[in-house]
Amino acid sequence: MTTLPRGAAVRRDAGLYGFERALRRSAVEPNCWSRRGRARRVCWPPGRSGRNPACKASGGADPRPGRLQALDRAPRERCYEEVIARALAWSVVVVSPAECDRLGMHVANIEALRRSLARLDVRPVYVLTDGFPVDGLGVPGLAIWKGDRVAACISAASVLAKVTRDRIMADLDKVHPEYDFKTHKGYVTKVHREALEEHGPSPIHRMRFANVRRAAGIEGPEPTTLEPQLQLFG
Repeated sequence: MTTLPRGAAVRRDAGLYGFERALRRSAVEPNCWSRRGRARRVCWPPGRSGRNPACKASGGADPRPGRLQALDRAPRERCYEEVIARALAWSVVVVSPAECDRLGMHVANIEALRRSLARLDVRPVYVLTDGFPVDGLGVPGLAIWKGDRVAACISAASVLAKVTRDRIMADLDKVHPEYDFKTHKGYVTKVHREALEEHGPSPIHRMRFANVRRAAGIEGPEPTTLEPQLQLFG
């Protein structure tokens, strides 16, 4: 789970498509890219049809690292539609707050990535994951540190997850309007902190995080987690 296929190499200046080209030079098709958190996977077709459409939306043929997932809402929505239209297969998996609390964030992330692979209509023969390796996939793969900044398709997967998350939070705002989820999308802001302190946690807040536990009046040590303590939603 730590190396590219034999004979494949990626230059430091290869750009966002370097990993794709390296795998295709080794006749590894189709490839699958994934991102943790709200797990998502994307399998791309070969050639120019598999070029990341987010690059066009961001204003360049090979945009700066990390720029794709930082797009404003409108271009990100357009990018989302292009990604799902061009991809050979894609999937997004959501793990409930209760399951995140039960498993812990790291284990929940790993499990979500496995589930997202299982839901793909096209079975990949190689997988790139963002951040850490995932075993039990049944295919070889490579974990890439900050993969969404160096691999185009991981960036595309990030767009799928971000748009999906924003849409979910907008729907949840209708159920819990007192938290203003439609504005901050669950991230820690002054408004969100004040609402959490005033109303306490909602059923969708994760109790593993210190600020949520404080708002609930729970004392004692927090459960061990590999995620930032102030992140309410992944």
